[in-house]
Amino acid sequence: MTRTFVLASASPARRELLTAAGIEPEVVVSGVDESRVMGHDPAELACTLAELKAGAVLDMVGPRALVLGCDSVLHFGGEILGKPESAEEATSRWKRMRGRTGTLHTGHCLIDPEADRRIVRSSGTVVHFAEASDAEIAAYVATGEPLHVAGSFTLDGYGSAFIDRIEGDPGTVIGLSMPLLRVMLGELEIALTDLWR
Repeated sequence: MTRTFVLASASPARRELLTAAGIEPEVVVSGVDESRVMGHDPAELACTLAELKAGAVLDMVGPRALVLGCDSVLHFGGEILGKPESAEEATSRWKRMRGRTGTLHTGHCLIDPEADRRIVRSSGTVVHFAEASDAEIAAYVATGEPLHVAGSFTLDGYGSAFIDRIEGDPGTVIGLSMPLLRVMLGELEIALTDLWR
């Protein structure tokens, strides 16, 4: 019997990463309020949020399902930044970030209820932000895209034009590291290739 792969996230970007890699996930949104969870270590916080998301949907899926929860935060200038609360906050962030670097951390929690195992890992990628002008920042924030993502930017949308380069896995910045997922599945003795549709 084939295992169902459940993505405990509403993120279309995460779903697209899985689909492009041959995995057709069932999406079950966790409903976890990310804003209520605090932490001082960005990688740990991302992992805690990922674990909360994966754990929240366990009762909604069958015992043979594999459940993946992910969450991302940006560590920039000593601060941990999730999604901005307003267009003004996104604009202010971008004015601080332009021409500088930050590290995007994505936490991953993979639960196999059948084996009663859960694996939690994080990956981090350094992001070099472009020297975007005030007009470019205003236009970008007006698209609405920065309001729905950790750190107020994307690598796979309008925001890609304002990222000069990255050091690390691009999937981490988009919201899910496929190489890390392969390793995590391996720890559960499951081949990623067995999940290809």
